[in-house]
Amino acid sequence: MSKQEEKPYEPQLPFERIGGDEGLQLLVKLFYDNMDTLSDAKLIRNLHAKDLRSSREKLFMFLSGWMGGPDRYIAAFGHPRLRARHLPFPIGTEERDQWLMCMRKALDEIDIDTMFREQLMSSFTQTANHMMNRDID
Repeated sequence: MSKQEEKPYEPQLPFERIGGDEGLQLLVKLFYDNMDTLSDAKLIRNLHAKDLRSSREKLFMFLSGWMGGPDRYIAAFGHPRLRARHLPFPIGTEERDQWLMCMRKALDEIDIDTMFREQLMSSFTQTANHMMNRDID
């Protein structure tokens, strides 16, 4: 292909960069596996149901649309209203930090480039900060 025939660069959506459904399912699996097994994640784990199946499904569905893929969560449940849906759960600094630790470890275990990993962590951190509803510890 000559220079003139080359396709222009088209940036990929985060959903595509993470590996589509397969990559996103792996991220969600690793995240909740971390939450379920790490002793440093007890506070955040205790805010979840004993069976994490529903949490896993909902996070996958939400992140799919959040990353530019299919809007599965909205199709099933309507607008995410993240903060409102999390208000019943006490989320302070420790809970936020434990959630972010589980996500950081999950992101570190999947095959994505460093810049993309840091962009995702920055976005997750902003969202986690917004979910806080208790006085800062």
